[in-house]
Amino acid sequence: MRAGFRKTSDRLGDNLTGLFTREALDDRTLDDIEEALIASDLGPTTAAKVRARLADERFERGLSEAAVREVVAQELEKILAPVAKPLEIEAFPRPQVILVVGVNGSGKTTTIAKLAHLFMEQDYSVLLAAGDTFRAAAIAQLEVWAGRIGVPIITGPEGGDSSAIVFDGVKKATAEGIDVLIVDTAGRLQNKTHLMDELAKIRRVLGRLNPAAPHDVVLVLDATTGQNALSQIEVFREVAGVTGLVMTKLDGTARGGVMVAAADRYGLPIHAIGIGEGLDDLRPFDPAEVARAISGAGR
Repeated sequence: MRAGFRKTSDRLGDNLTGLFTREALDDRTLDDIEEALIASDLGPTTAAKVRARLADERFERGLSEAAVREVVAQELEKILAPVAKPLEIEAFPRPQVILVVGVNGSGKTTTIAKLAHLFMEQDYSVLLAAGDTFRAAAIAQLEVWAGRIGVPIITGPEGGDSSAIVFDGVKKATAEGIDVLIVDTAGRLQNKTHLMDELAKIRRVLGRLNPAAPHDVVLVLDATTGQNALSQIEVFREVAGVTGLVMTKLDGTARGGVMVAAADRYGLPIHAIGIGEGLDDLRPFDPAEVARAISGAGR
């Protein structure tokens, strides 16, 4: 886990460099620490909370990087703990329908495969539906993953009706007693109205077959986009009714702190995090472990 956040932790350390040779934890130093935390993508609200906590501590023996990292870890855990929520399969009757949304390039298709693999390891049966018919590459990529992990998939022609694929997926899953239906959806935001209409149609179709569906709308966010991830949450909450998040590519970026900013601002459940490209690199979200990994506390 710590290796996956190494770049984020190192960036925080770089931004704090030079602040620990000062003798006093005065207002100027507190201001500089707050700015360093904001520059590390933790967001202004989180940075202000850490600053206030440090001001309360008023370290009598001087300021150290280890002490600051420890306080940062404690404050991050307070923010992250309430949003840590695994994606549980609880729907009855089956299937549990999970719509997966996110911009192209966020790791959405790969995350779908990793989720399917995770559920299979928990002895749930899974069906995939290639609802992103806008791109032939998205359909082909999901077919490859389905073959690799050994799950059935419902597909249609490029440019076809996504809601028809979802309809077929629900009918098949219901008839065969499949536990989980994971639906890929279009990731284009250039025409927000079109995407909203498409998702609304999928919801209407689902509503006719299973009024409780979709049970989950999971937004996949690419951590390398930093603060842009927050604007994606805004859009997809509006167009898709997002119920939870998965953050990907944390191993390849120094901007993992944006996860904390997202938790602080929106309070949406974080189901899992991606710290590598392998099937087993989608990990449960452990707030204490993530907080210490981001802050670099105790390393």
